[in-house]
Amino acid sequence: MAKPLAIDSAVLRRLRDLPKSEKVECLLALCELGECFGQPHVHGALGIRKLGNKLFECRAGLSWRFLFLDRRTDLFVSYLGNHDEIKALLKTGKYR
Repeated sequence: MAKPLAIDSAVLRRLRDLPKSEKVECLLALCELGECFGQPHVHGALGIRKLGNKLFECRAGLSWRFLFLDRRTDLFVSYLGNHDEIKALLKTGKYR
């Protein structure tokens, strides 16, 4: 069963500023995420990893990662960044 996506406005702004090819990769990953989350054999190509209680990471191409929360009614995409940015953000403890 597909879950709807809720996307933070900061993620949308960052997406808008990406080069076209990277933007397409990210948007395709978001489309797949909403449809495939919760089906491990289907979403394997997205590289979804559980990082915390309800916190997950999803690959979007080679360079980009989405952080998202699995909420009761939706998947909340809260951050878009590269591997190093995600790692630094997690170290701040914001997502505990």
